[in-house]
Amino acid sequence: MLHLSLQGNVQDKRRSMAMLGLVGLETLLVTTALVPVQMWTRLLPNSSTAALDGPFPPSVAIIIPVLLYIFPGLIGLLSRNWQQALFYATLPAWIGLGLFVTVARFKVGIFYLVAPDSVTGNVSLLELFAALGGLGWLAQCIFRPRTNNTGE
Repeated sequence: MLHLSLQGNVQDKRRSMAMLGLVGLETLLVTTALVPVQMWTRLLPNSSTAALDGPFPPSVAIIIPVLLYIFPGLIGLLSRNWQQALFYATLPAWIGLGLFVTVARFKVGIFYLVAPDSVTGNVSLLELFAALGGLGWLAQCIFRPRTNNTGE
């Protein structure tokens, strides 16, 4: 399942590269969203909106939550099968949560992911990305051209 084939025709290669790009961008956005507000105000002391928008300017910050919803669906739309759609759509959340726990282990503890207060939020994030990836994969039925199997 981890094998993302870059062999085959040009269209398959482009689809695979687009999906990898979307997974990378989604991972970057998820990781950026997990950085605490206090860190952004320390890193960007001259920015008056760092506490609200993080590293993004206010004009772009409005688009970021929309992209967090759109990218998993597009990843699912570009996937070859439903397993790949669910895996690649949730991979950014797994990576983001893993990086967050690794970096913040002294503040939140190593068992943050299984703490009663955070389990619901973490599972909800994974479920949301999986559902959006699954819906994107199901949307292929609408956008995929029908082929005639009679040889005509």
